[in-house]
Amino acid sequence: MPIEKNQVVLFHYSVSDEQGNAIEDSRSGEPNAYLHGHGGIVPGLEEALEGRNAGDSFSVTIPAEKAYGPRKADAVQRVPVKHLMGAKRWKPGMIAQVKTEQGPRHVVIAKVGLKFADVDTNHPMAGKTLTFNIDILEVRAADAEEIAHGHAHGPGGHH
Repeated sequence: MPIEKNQVVLFHYSVSDEQGNAIEDSRSGEPNAYLHGHGGIVPGLEEALEGRNAGDSFSVTIPAEKAYGPRKADAVQRVPVKHLMGAKRWKPGMIAQVKTEQGPRHVVIAKVGLKFADVDTNHPMAGKTLTFNIDILEVRAADAEEIAHGHAHGPGGHH
């Protein structure tokens, strides 16, 4: 069953930057699950998965514009340190999670003071050309609830 809109795809991935540095690898944990055609993964990866089948393994290089977008120069914001989640002590370069009106968001610490931190709201992978190595494990039809919610449920998806 080739991957098309409204199918749930289970896959393992690793991703590296232009220099070949490994950024993430799912193979030591649960595979990723997403609902195809609903924008749940970066656009370039969704395009590369279209029409493929369970059992396919491939590599694809995606420019920043089709991954996490270009870096925005004006993306540094000052937030109260108490709103940062993920560690007790913060240092520049660390990644924190912040609750926003659009839901939780990852930010990179730029500078830390006693009460406030300057955080870079660019996605940590913004502005980077990324290479994904993909192993497609399973492709199945989504159920009505998954389609209504716009994401996969169960292992590797939303619970």
